[in-house]
Amino acid sequence: MVRIIKKQHVHELVSEEIIRYIADKGLAEGDKLPSVDELVRMFGVGRSSLREALRYLEATEIVKVVNGKGIFVSDSGSYRYSGKVKIDNEKSFLLDILDVRRALEGKAVELAAKRITAGKIEEMKACLAEYDERKQKGLDTSAIDYVFHQHIYDAAGNPLLHSVYESISELIKKFFSGPFGVKELFDNTYPFHRTLFDGIANHDCQHALNEFNKMMDIIEETIKDY
Repeated sequence: MVRIIKKQHVHELVSEEIIRYIADKGLAEGDKLPSVDELVRMFGVGRSSLREALRYLEATEIVKVVNGKGIFVSDSGSYRYSGKVKIDNEKSFLLDILDVRRALEGKAVELAAKRITAGKIEEMKACLAEYDERKQKGLDTSAIDYVFHQHIYDAAGNPLLHSVYESISELIKKFFSGPFGVKELFDNTYPFHRTLFDGIANHDCQHALNEFNKMMDIIEETIKDY
């Protein structure tokens, strides 16, 4: 039987080392960890890898970084599970939301392709232009990405569908707020925003749905592979 070995990113390895350090030192909630410079020297890694590891550990509530004060243990018990339980739970949580998002936003895409107005097309064009600009400048695109998807629900022209979306919008925002502490996690969906929009703007329902499903498939694969 072939055993697949999961590839690990540098920041994941650094995260494990920090968790091991907390456990070995018997640190409790509120205890202070060494500074960024000290951790870089201890683990022999670059500052960018360390900062990404700290973002991950903050996202899983293992540490808390306080600007100007230092790095502190946030949850005295979570490190005992090596962060794996929390990250597996987050994966499961995101995949559950994704199932709902496929159904809800998929319907919104279908309706938007049938009902989008000329005015809304122009609004979505402007949104994509800002998305493109931020992407080219290397700026954070999470907020404008979220706005793009809100436009789809608006374009669907169904108040009840929009109301259902609003009721779970805080959950859907999890996809746009740096899951696992990585803001650029779903950057590979960027090209599909343009092709999805083209399908909606051209009232081509099937093309729009195909592009939407490609986007969702990439998100699902990224979550599972993380």
